[in-house]
Amino acid sequence: MSRYLNPGLAGLESYTPGEQPRDMKYIKLNTNESPYPPSPEVLSAVNSGEAELLRLYPDPETTVLKDALAARYGVSRENIFLSNGSDDILNFAFLAFAAGGRKVWFPDISYGFYQVFADLYGINAVQVPLREDFTVDPSDYCSLPDVGGLICIANPNAPTGLTLNSGQIEDILKSNMDKVVLIDEAYVDFGADSALPLTKKYDNLLVVQTFSKSRSMAGARLGFAAADSQLIEDLDKIKYSTNPYNINRLTMAAGVAALKSDGYFMDNCRRIMETRAYTKSELEKLGFSVLPSAANFIFAKSDRIDGGRLYRELKSKGILIRHFDKERISDYNRITIGTREEMEAMLEKIKEILEEDDNEKCRS
Repeated sequence: MSRYLNPGLAGLESYTPGEQPRDMKYIKLNTNESPYPPSPEVLSAVNSGEAELLRLYPDPETTVLKDALAARYGVSRENIFLSNGSDDILNFAFLAFAAGGRKVWFPDISYGFYQVFADLYGINAVQVPLREDFTVDPSDYCSLPDVGGLICIANPNAPTGLTLNSGQIEDILKSNMDKVVLIDEAYVDFGADSALPLTKKYDNLLVVQTFSKSRSMAGARLGFAAADSQLIEDLDKIKYSTNPYNINRLTMAAGVAALKSDGYFMDNCRRIMETRAYTKSELEKLGFSVLPSAANFIFAKSDRIDGGRLYRELKSKGILIRHFDKERISDYNRITIGTREEMEAMLEKIKEILEEDDNEKCRS
């Protein structure tokens, strides 16, 4: 780093994205992308007349896309906020609702960006331990001390894939009316209950979703939030103080087209859920322990092979999965659900690795 960097940022440990290697062709099961392409309508929209208008700034109010989202989710335009991926919205929320001497609470095993944002803004972060079975205990978040601040819960949680139901989320909301409760629903379309309808009832609820996973648009960078109009105004204040044109023309057109072809994407979600169930069953036949998941990934471990070694062995055979070094989950790997063919290929490689281990033990 240079000698000019703000000293307060010198020790910042930044977020580590899933690896994107270029040294060989891999089956990528490490970053929770969709295995299916965007809908034909999305591809057509990207190649439409909007491309000819790239010399002009996009609509900073993202009116057309907001209206499409409002219609899809049964809210008003004033209840929708859009930004450059859901991470951008999380960034704004930490700044708006937790910085300035307040606190943020989130699970100790969850999306790694939460701690990064807390460190970036000098926020006092309270990591709340998950239960022994990796579930979130809602009572841990009820009637928290301190006035103000932010509660941030991924639902489904990452990397576990486990969920809270709407009733549990409502309990947290009711007992923390002086705090903003952010529910990060990046994976909600794969079998979890959405808290979005509760935004009509609770003015302290902020629900964040993304087009990256279920709508096959990770490369487009598009996220949205739903909340009471006053919370949306708070986020808009930060947006217009940083980058008012944070959704480009092509992404906006793609987002509108994705909502118009919602059936295509929801059908893909069903296919992913079916493949998830198949993969979980097949791994369990091989002796793996697999957590029940409502996301487009599973979290699995085996008593027959160390989690880190399985990740390395699969990578050497052309398959990428995600391994975390954090002590409590180091035996596990997070495996994105790809196509049925991709999962079958992964399972075959795992069988090879386990058989090679068994043969080695016999020789010794």
